[in-house]
Amino acid sequence: MIPSTSLSGENLLLQYGRETVVHGVSLTLEPGQVTALVGPNGSGKSTLLRSLARLHRAEAGTVTLGGRTGQDARAASLLSAREFAREVTLFSQSRPAPQGLTVREVVAFGRHPHRKGFAGLSATDRSAIDHAMGATGLRPMANRSVGELSGGEVQRVWLAACVAQQTGVVLLDEPTNHLDLRYQIETLDLVRDLADDHGVAVGIVLHDLDHAARIADNLLLLSAGRIHAGGRPAQVLTAENIAEVYSIRVEVSFDEHSNRLRIDPIGRHSPRVRGASAQLS
Repeated sequence: MIPSTSLSGENLLLQYGRETVVHGVSLTLEPGQVTALVGPNGSGKSTLLRSLARLHRAEAGTVTLGGRTGQDARAASLLSAREFAREVTLFSQSRPAPQGLTVREVVAFGRHPHRKGFAGLSATDRSAIDHAMGATGLRPMANRSVGELSGGEVQRVWLAACVAQQTGVVLLDEPTNHLDLRYQIETLDLVRDLADDHGVAVGIVLHDLDHAARIADNLLLLSAGRIHAGGRPAQVLTAENIAEVYSIRVEVSFDEHSNRLRIDPIGRHSPRVRGASAQLS
């Protein structure tokens, strides 16, 4: 059973060298909720996620586990690497394709924080690995060498390793990148399953606003290292907010058939723009 916990960042100030890239941002990832971070390139989304994962040191502010769901609050910095990895996992954008290892062996990396010393895989470990491969569609290629796989397939292998880690908090940095349409949607469905079926607190960075609107309970729109807007997707993804942050006109509507937001950027070659140009010529 996956233990439920929350993960909070309070007044986080993050820098690269002397340049501040995140300015005093606060957020909380709650059990059973998906929080999506969106914004243009350079807005601080991935840096903020890495800070929550203890991979980017904060110049100011704190990262805390628990304290919002009846648990004792614990400063993340006081936990050992193994203790932290039993509660929080990060799926990062760039991961290598290990040579000479099978898919199953790489997925098994996710069980490392739960194993004692050089002990072999337990029945619990094997069950978690098998579940993770099933959830990510990897069972048919379990014995294939990872070095033979495509970039999108390797991405799914590392995602499966994160699922196998069975933590109460899962952080995902653009997990649909490099995936084809089918596996983009299946990955988004898996993210919802983690929250809905297992009570996991999910923080996810996405570039695709439609994807974010599809799966997020809460959404933070970042601009230049600050939160421009936060709340439910329909509250945040307005035409005004998107135009201000991305510097592009959009139309936002609600599709009653699919029960979700529809976001249509208006470029110079959009049909409406072309029609207006033709009338003027």
